[in-house]
Amino acid sequence: MLPEFLDFSMRTRVMGAAGLVRELGDQVTRLGVERAFIVSDRTLEKLGLVERARQGLTAGGVTVVGEFLDVPPNSDVNVVERAAAAAGEAGGDVLVAIGGGSVIDTAKGMNMVLSKGGNLMDYQGLGLINEPLGKLVAVPTTAGTGSEVTNMAVIKDPAARVKYSFTSPYLGPDLAVLDPEMTLGLPPGLTASTGMDALTHAVEAYLSVSANPISDGLALYAIRVINQWLPRATLVGSSVEARYWMLIGSNLAGAAFSNSLVGCVHAMAHALGGLFDVPHGLANAILLAPGLEYNLDVAAGRIAELAPSFGVWPSGSEEETARAVIEAVKVLAKSCGLPARLRDAGVSESSLNEAAEAAVMDGAIFTNPRPATAEELLEVLKKVV
Repeated sequence: MLPEFLDFSMRTRVMGAAGLVRELGDQVTRLGVERAFIVSDRTLEKLGLVERARQGLTAGGVTVVGEFLDVPPNSDVNVVERAAAAAGEAGGDVLVAIGGGSVIDTAKGMNMVLSKGGNLMDYQGLGLINEPLGKLVAVPTTAGTGSEVTNMAVIKDPAARVKYSFTSPYLGPDLAVLDPEMTLGLPPGLTASTGMDALTHAVEAYLSVSANPISDGLALYAIRVINQWLPRATLVGSSVEARYWMLIGSNLAGAAFSNSLVGCVHAMAHALGGLFDVPHGLANAILLAPGLEYNLDVAAGRIAELAPSFGVWPSGSEEETARAVIEAVKVLAKSCGLPARLRDAGVSESSLNEAAEAAVMDGAIFTNPRPATAEELLEVLKKVV
């Protein structure tokens, strides 16, 4: 059957090579800019990755006019406002984000405020940005969020204890630079959890009610790449090959879910992150298998179609094959040393009611293949507490 409706977009130019950050300035100047404001965090500064990018920019003739290096692991509205003020005072003409999803999403938020004025929350929601923003370059240092190509940002409001989504086709960076050398210092635990975040993007993109043939193709290949390379990237962190393939897998998954969106796993992960600061990748790693089990009744066929990408030989009924896929997800997470229980992420059973209520209000729930109530999501959460 032909798809009833197809809508796919990606505005970001993607470049990749080991050591490509050394040529960062050459690539940035192609955007017609010459004064960069760097956005990153203190850990990456200590690891020397900010300096590496800074040298790459200046070697290509780009002047670094300022930096904001205080992005936390879960960025928030107040951080974005402070960073935007600093960038506005510095007067650059391109934002260069060096980091994981929190850093890149912070830069996206800054770009909205700097380009359009007002406060960040003026643009919360879907499609409130309807014209191009300022220039933005992303250099991911994790292989997880795919934020370097997505048309959205997820930023926490600490007062409300909620993670809000900002979505517009103009939010995607102008340029994404995939340099595996920038991810070599990522510890095994973060490598594993961010990789499972990317896997969850791809799986939920494929199951989404908004999936389309283009996002399907990207998602299936992303799953295959991540399933093959995540264990090696985690256990042999010095492997440039594994790191490069994980960046590619994360990028593919980002392009897929940016168009098809995600589902109940992300809804629950967003709730846990907003309420209890559970790291997003870790929440997804714990919840992906039970989330698939929740969707099994309505999506067994689609889950079964993932089998070859997970290296599972389809056999028996669709449901039997789908259950084999779910088992493969559990095996992959366990092989990377990740916990299988929310209690290991600091979440108590007494907290689950609040998390379920927040999850059912999250935007990701609306593209889940099976409608959900707070009571149903509570049962999913209880399975892995």
